[in-house]
Amino acid sequence: MEFGILDVLQLIGALGLFLFGMTMMSEALQKVAGNKMRSILASMTKNRFLGVLTGVIVTSIIQSSSATTVMVVSFVNAGLLTLAESISVIMGANIGTTVTAWMVSLIGFKFSIADIAIPLIGFALIFIFSKNDRRKSIGEVMIGFALLFIGLDYLKNSVPDIKAHPEMLQFLTEYTQMGYGSILLFLLIGTILTVVVQSSSATMAITLVMLSQGWITFEIGAAMVLGENIGTTITANIAGLTAKTNARRAALSHTMFNVFGVVWMLIVFYPFINMVEWIVGNDNTNTDSALYALSMFHTLFNLCNTFIMIWLIKPLEKVVCKILPEKKENENEFALKFISTGMLATGELSLLEAEKEIELYTERTHRMFDEARKLTLATYNDKNAQKYAERVAHYESASDQTENAIADYLYDIDATPISTDLKNKIRDYLYLTTEIESVADRCYNISRSVVRRNSENINFTEEQNKELNRMFDLIDKHITALEHCVKSNFTDEIARKEIFSIEEQVNELRYALKVYNIDQVNKEAHSYSSGIHFMDIIEECESLSDAITKIAREVKL
Repeated sequence: MEFGILDVLQLIGALGLFLFGMTMMSEALQKVAGNKMRSILASMTKNRFLGVLTGVIVTSIIQSSSATTVMVVSFVNAGLLTLAESISVIMGANIGTTVTAWMVSLIGFKFSIADIAIPLIGFALIFIFSKNDRRKSIGEVMIGFALLFIGLDYLKNSVPDIKAHPEMLQFLTEYTQMGYGSILLFLLIGTILTVVVQSSSATMAITLVMLSQGWITFEIGAAMVLGENIGTTITANIAGLTAKTNARRAALSHTMFNVFGVVWMLIVFYPFINMVEWIVGNDNTNTDSALYALSMFHTLFNLCNTFIMIWLIKPLEKVVCKILPEKKENENEFALKFISTGMLATGELSLLEAEKEIELYTERTHRMFDEARKLTLATYNDKNAQKYAERVAHYESASDQTENAIADYLYDIDATPISTDLKNKIRDYLYLTTEIESVADRCYNISRSVVRRNSENINFTEEQNKELNRMFDLIDKHITALEHCVKSNFTDEIARKEIFSIEEQVNELRYALKVYNIDQVNKEAHSYSSGIHFMDIIEECESLSDAITKIAREVKL
């Protein structure tokens, strides 16, 4: 039998269609359940058993263990999950991914679902053209499901029929008759294949097709399944490359968990295989029973591995902490901390990293104000004055870079297929980021006013510093209230009302200090030049207060 270039391309195209359908269905399911995924992960990881259950549920819903593990790594990076909680969720994700194998073996090979796939796509169009974002996503789920099984159908038909042409199997014979050597070889093939296609579900489908067509035996298929469990860990490790230490530990724990499972399974491989065949009743002649046996092997292996490792979460945590110790040196306080891991599969989940980065941006701006305050209250000949001024300048430079990075990231999310609600939220976050940068600009302007004062060898009087402290105390409370609003996604109405209240106090104080300054200059309590610098700082504080109030008034997250 000839198998030419067109046949090869058809085989690759069938795999591509399967992968596209799988990706489309997974991303659409994430869009439908995006915000719920966050609440599930945040609330259902209180103990190891709930963590495992969470991983099973989330992965079963979104049909992608890779998406779940990348999500978990990002949540650890954002500080929403502890390392121990993330390990339990990842264990559950390994069990959840077995649903795909059962779906393919029970539906994909039982009858030709491709026959109803086209009508299903036609039905999905009703949802696709809906103005409701949720219904659109449900339509995408249907189309992804249909394409997945159309791809699987083409994949089955593209693989040469071994029964009709047994000579094609001759080259495999020498590789499948080496006992444990064959098991290790096909374990490696399964690993490499999963790394290449970036989907253990796709590799599992390929393995099931090869088994159904007689290319491989059940034992060889089981070896490939073990390899797929190792290969699927690459995605989370890539996601954790630029993340914080704890996120990289979560990714490493995923690898160690799966590798440990493969090692003990290799020790009991043949007895375990015999047990699975006994449960399913696989007689090596019935294709359906072989497919069920492989799916059962996949499920039982992950269940057993999780049952063993669930009691060893703490030791595993200690091991990954020793392998990846916390950096001795202090992390650069001006560096981005959260959006460096790259986007998740959908905007609904990617936005989390932007939210955490904006929280940190607000905290840094508060620290910038603290440095500007120290500089203002220091004398012009204070040896620390130059240090304070340089710190504020560093914060200003970092603020500009952070604003651009967050904005670019938000625009990247906006360019993906997302809901109208999410687009509105992104608009608010862009506005919020711009206004936080405006607050940082006012802090820098305060610093510049003080630098000009110092260049003229002028010191504020004790009375002026006392009045400045009154204003600075109000601004400090103002920024603190803004931080509470940002952390609560502006659901903290008490903090929002406090912002408006403080603005009134700032305006009243600014007017009182303007009168006070004129009076003090007239009394020659301080010089005219000193009064100008004093009021410049007061005016900048008032502008800073206006920027914060503008945020509270305009942002409706």
